[in-house]
Amino acid sequence: MTDAPITQNIPLTPQKRWRAYWVCVAVAALTILDLSKVNVALPSIEESFGASSTELQVIVSGYVLAFGLTLVPAGRFGDIRSRKAFFIVGLTLFTLASVACALAPTTTFLLVARLVQGVAAGIQMPQVLGLIQQLFQGAERAKAFGLFGAMIGIATAFGPTLGGLLIAIGGESDGWRLIFWINLPLGAAALALAIWLLPQTRERSSRSVTVDPIGILLFGITVLALMWPFLLTTGAPTDDPSRWWLLVVFVLGVTAFIAWETRYAARGRDPLIPLVLFRIASFRNGSALIAVYFAALPSAFLLTTLYLQQGLGLAPVFAGMVTIGFALTSALSSWRGGTLVARYGRSLVVWGLVGVLVGAGLLVAAAILTPPELTPWFMAAAMLVAGTGGGFVVSPNQTLTLHDIPVRQGGLAGSVGQLGQRIGTAIGTAIALSLFYSTIYREKDSGEGDITLYHHAYAYGMLSVALFIAVAFAIAVLDLGSRRRRAEAGAADADSID
Repeated sequence: MTDAPITQNIPLTPQKRWRAYWVCVAVAALTILDLSKVNVALPSIEESFGASSTELQVIVSGYVLAFGLTLVPAGRFGDIRSRKAFFIVGLTLFTLASVACALAPTTTFLLVARLVQGVAAGIQMPQVLGLIQQLFQGAERAKAFGLFGAMIGIATAFGPTLGGLLIAIGGESDGWRLIFWINLPLGAAALALAIWLLPQTRERSSRSVTVDPIGILLFGITVLALMWPFLLTTGAPTDDPSRWWLLVVFVLGVTAFIAWETRYAARGRDPLIPLVLFRIASFRNGSALIAVYFAALPSAFLLTTLYLQQGLGLAPVFAGMVTIGFALTSALSSWRGGTLVARYGRSLVVWGLVGVLVGAGLLVAAAILTPPELTPWFMAAAMLVAGTGGGFVVSPNQTLTLHDIPVRQGGLAGSVGQLGQRIGTAIGTAIALSLFYSTIYREKDSGEGDITLYHHAYAYGMLSVALFIAVAFAIAVLDLGSRRRRAEAGAADADSID
């Protein structure tokens, strides 16, 4: 694999650096916001178009999948050409695709527009990570990434509230269109600020850029083969059992992808995912942890808003407000985690995951055990617990994951990490939604009351969330043990030299 371009410092005053930083973070938050705020609109979209559960899942998962598959190639183009230029291209395309979503006359049109929107988000996100790497060094960079994690956490958790408010303003039938229309003024304002405030990071290079099209194709087929059986799971007797054979395609796809990427890198080309990075234990463990964590977290928000709207009949705006507590506490703990990670290391992430797992358990308990009129309040309290833990996961893990990565590969490694997050989200939401909708379909004629039906649907969906969090916890504990053993070995070597 050829070396990635060396990340150079950008000679700017602190004031100009932070102005550029906030433009980057605001646009990154906008792309993440568009994932979570659409969640609360799914019942309205279903009513507007008569969309099936599979179509609703693709509206969510398709965006994230397109987002993820675009990240690394776009990051590589930004490294070689100009991060500012690709940032502006991605933001412009994102804004135009949002308008297309808002005008969608059919479900199919909306699905295609969402895929384009995901590609646009994937173009701009790696430029954000690369610019942060270049704008800041040392302790200031840790602070910047800590704030970045806080903003992403706020966007993820605050999205349902904003989406619900816009639906309330626009009406139940077409209010979901405002969720996309709002991106037009926000995108236009961000575009003007980007042109004005972002520094030019690189002159056009004569070096050719390879995007590994075979790698992208194999990776896409592999991920789709894993997701598709769940996307086609509705709980109806007509569900084709042969869909599970696609998991064999998934296994074959993983094997073919690893073989291709290894061969491609050996020929001196730039693979989609540089597998050599995964020889670094901290990067390997941190990337796996955050991918699994993001398979859980957005799914929990999505399931909770669906339960509150469809199970309890809560208005979208109030269903979305339940997640505000997560946004606030995760922002605070994420900022604090950025300062504490140097002292406590991976153990901070371990305890953060414990908090998230407890919060997920409290959400299910609130749904099943509390009176319906009090359930939203108890769920909001559970979100406070989960948010406090969540802030100690994302930001500290980002710091720990990139700690041992050479500076010249920082942007590429950051893009690979983001790829893991987006693919994890796509797979996690596909699994959680399939469990939720299939339970509703399977039990709707069982004679159980509606509230009991949604209790079961929510509990089954959240079971997948809990399992993903538990896997992330196991990875964190293993990494903690590995770090301690390496530290002890290093101390013993130092003593023997003395």
